Amino acid sequence: MPTLGDAAAALGLTYKGDPSLTLNRLAPISMAETGDLSFIAQKKFVKSLSASDASAIICPRDWVGDYAGAVLFSDEPYADFARATKLFDNRPRPSGRVHSSAVIAKTAQLGAHVTVDAGAVIGEGATIGNDVWIGPNVWIGERTAIGSGTELRANVSIYHGVAIGHDCLIHASTVIGSDGFGFAPTSTGWEKILQLGGVKVGDRVEIGAGCAIDRGALEDTQIGDDVILDNLVHIAHGVKIGRGSAVAGQVGFAGGSELGERCTVGGQAGFAGHLKIANDVHIGGQGRVSRDVSEAGHYASGTSLMPVRDWARSAARYEKLTEMARRIEALEKLLSEKANTGE
Repeated sequence: MPTLGDAAAALGLTYKGDPSLTLNRLAPISMAETGDLSFIAQKKFVKSLSASDASAIICPRDWVGDYAGAVLFSDEPYADFARATKLFDNRPRPSGRVHSSAVIAKTAQLGAHVTVDAGAVIGEGATIGNDVWIGPNVWIGERTAIGSGTELRANVSIYHGVAIGHDCLIHASTVIGSDGFGFAPTSTGWEKILQLGGVKVGDRVEIGAGCAIDRGALEDTQIGDDVILDNLVHIAHGVKIGRGSAVAGQVGFAGGSELGERCTVGGQAGFAGHLKIANDVHIGGQGRVSRDVSEAGHYASGTSLMPVRDWARSAARYEKLTEMARRIEALEKLLSEKANTGE
């Protein structure tokens, strides 16, 4: 277990307290016990300090008050909490071995210190970088490249001709490179459009569980460096997600849309096809993005939660908006005519 001194050195923070104090775990302020390290990220929770049993806390210097325990002084307590989680990392470690049940094509190339777990399949011509961890039952298609230090959790499926960058983390059951939803209507039904592009994922990208990222019809679908995607995100063919953007769960992008750099998207938002979203745009949860957004800023759509009876009245009025607009235009025209005639 780390000591207070270890934590201060790792986080680059000044502190008060005994540097040899052992920290057993990282815990929220409401649940922290003796031996725990906790944090305060918002000033409204400072009042919790006096009643906390935490042995050490991460917070700004001027929030400490009469708290008697050890303190790691931080101007960015939430960011330093995030960094502190690495001191208590309890995740399994890669074995550095190739399991006997894995199926690896003869033309596949594996780098040094690669872990391939049970049931994984690596296709012809695939290239796997150094220190890659391929989880159980992962499928990697032909001519796909996986960058060094990347981890693929259980049951991830990577289709052919996909490129994944370095130091990425892709969580369980995500599918990358499946066919985009491309079909041409004909007099006899739907004619499938073969999806001839691929998918390119940048470096240091984290993709949540159960995501679906389609390959491009002709051009590659692209995920920029340092992007984070939550669980159950759908990215259709030819979509481009800009560097440093974050997308919350259950968001869907229709084909050909482009999200700029450093954008954030709230849960269950939806994007129509072939839109262009500028850099530094922030879309609220359940936002319906149906047109281009050319200026940075915060955007929202939809209605807030309300009692069903109130919602029903509002919905009924909504259906009459077109009629009301026509009546208002007619009244404005009549008033304008009267003003012009001096009546």
